[in-house]
Amino acid sequence: MLLKTVLLLVLVAQVLMLDNGLLRTPPMGWLAWERFRCNTNCKEDPKNCISERLFLEMADRLAQDGWRDLGYIYLNMDDCWIGGRDASGRLVPDPKRFPHGIAFLADYAHSLGLKLGIYGDMGNLTCMGYPGTTLDKVVLDAQTFADWKVDMLKLDGCFSTPEERAEGYPKMAAALNATGRPIAYSCSWPAYEGGLPPRVNYSLLAEICNLWRNYDDIQDSWGSVLSILDWFVEHQNILQPVAGPGHWNDPDMLLIGNFGLSLDQAQAQMALWTVLAAPLFMSTDLRTITPQNMDILQNPLIIRINQDRLGIQGRRIRKEKSHIEVFVKPLSNEASAIVFFSRRTDMPYRYHTSLARLNFSKSLTYEAQDVYTGDVISGLRVDTFFTVVINPSGVVMWYLYPIKNLEISQP
Repeated sequence: MLLKTVLLLVLVAQVLMLDNGLLRTPPMGWLAWERFRCNTNCKEDPKNCISERLFLEMADRLAQDGWRDLGYIYLNMDDCWIGGRDASGRLVPDPKRFPHGIAFLADYAHSLGLKLGIYGDMGNLTCMGYPGTTLDKVVLDAQTFADWKVDMLKLDGCFSTPEERAEGYPKMAAALNATGRPIAYSCSWPAYEGGLPPRVNYSLLAEICNLWRNYDDIQDSWGSVLSILDWFVEHQNILQPVAGPGHWNDPDMLLIGNFGLSLDQAQAQMALWTVLAAPLFMSTDLRTITPQNMDILQNPLIIRINQDRLGIQGRRIRKEKSHIEVFVKPLSNEASAIVFFSRRTDMPYRYHTSLARLNFSKSLTYEAQDVYTGDVISGLRVDTFFTVVINPSGVVMWYLYPIKNLEISQP
């Protein structure tokens, strides 16, 4: 009897596992929420309301302005698209704001070489009060998304109980598998359970979700960026080991191009999210983004670092009394990304250190390329002292690689 019970549990676990082979590197794309929220006032604000027009125009920008070719391929919807359920119980989009339906949007995205992401909620209602996915609707909603040829599902957790989430999130993984369509699965489950063990089982999450939100929603402010970073650093011993190809910690969207960050702070968020192996989901107006902010988001070297095939989440290795912090992310080919981050608020700071102080020990000679300026420093050994000048609330980010490779290693 015991053997039968064990075998049954193994079979159940296999059914619940998300076996889609997707997101071997962190996903990249555009997500509506932070910039456009739940603006449904299409009469007074037709260019910025959550509507078919908004997503078509963002799809065009992703395809025509170089984003898609750099890896930003997901065009992701968030809350407030739902119009209700039809007579058969299937979700339908708001008919005025999405007159041609979601399948039309998916086809349009696919025609441009993009993928479409959609939003649902594991609860009675979405966070903004639209119909949610109750336990009895999980299979139906998964099939609906597959029929529409959707490529990613973000499943939120408002208006649900811990028990409903514990049953519903794995059930959705199984339902997505059963559709036969590869749909990346973004789970908000851990954020609703405090983000930490024992209430959060990261071993289970890594089996059923491709990425997950651990912590609070990001807001358009530097303080919000710092609060998320602080939480990730405080718990990095828990979070770092569970991230990897196919399953990623998600500190939430990139604010770059919006209203709350200075240029240095925008560079800092991009560098820090990259070293954390975070999904790179922009949430800004791609129709009006400035060239400076576009340069940050389209930096080819920082994207290659984020997309490194090893998929190792970096960690903070030093916190100095001078309010300078150092983060390191191991990369392929014995390379590393190093982020020197200043929390100072006074003036640029000259930080003196060596690779030995940063826990490098191999008897190699390195070159370091500054990710943002392109400057290269040659002849670095572990005992070589050097100085980096870091702006307040800013970063210096290096791609460090052994000289023996002669050319810059491709992460």
